[in-house]
Amino acid sequence: MANRHAENTVAKIVEITSQSTSSFQDAIDRGIERASRTIKDIRGAWVQDQELVCDGGEIAAYRVVMKVTFVLEEE
Repeated sequence: MANRHAENTVAKIVEITSQSTSSFQDAIDRGIERASRTIKDIRGAWVQDQELVCDGGEIAAYRVVMKVTFVLEEE
């Protein structure tokens, strides 16, 4: 018998931007942590873009743009 839940699963992708003053990894961690407060059932994410914010020739922040995938609740 087929898994009925798997047949009816619908996923959605949202784009989020996060930044940190310490590292790209910290920006990723902060973004996922913050997204998980309002988005249920996050299944995965990928980093679409990374950029540095510079001030006076020094790195001021690490910024990431991520695509986050989550499963929509059944009606």
